[in-house]
Amino acid sequence: MNFDSMTNRAIAQEIGQRIDQLRLEKNITQQQLADEIGVSRVSYRQLAKGAAKFENIIAALRALGRLDLIEQFIPETTFSPMAQLKSKGKQPQRASSPRDGTANDQNKKELDW
Repeated sequence: MNFDSMTNRAIAQEIGQRIDQLRLEKNITQQQLADEIGVSRVSYRQLAKGAAKFENIIAALRALGRLDLIEQFIPETTFSPMAQLKSKGKQPQRASSPRDGTANDQNKKELDW
């Protein structure tokens, strides 16, 4: 599936459908899963439609025994050895803007107010 060509809403709906498919494969009713994750059945249906808090998605995956999917979703990354040498072993705590100021100038042009 090409997520790049999908809207954020469409991706959220796809995730909700996939979670609902996992529920069906485990032969669990919407009410049973909703009870296990601590939401109403209506809230679970919203989750299955792609309109849920991220915390509820995690709870549903936990209840379905599929927290392993989170590692595939956003795998842990580490800084490259070269980047660590440049930063003298310190991990950056925030991102910085380009030093030449072009990003700030571009933002000023885009924000015409």
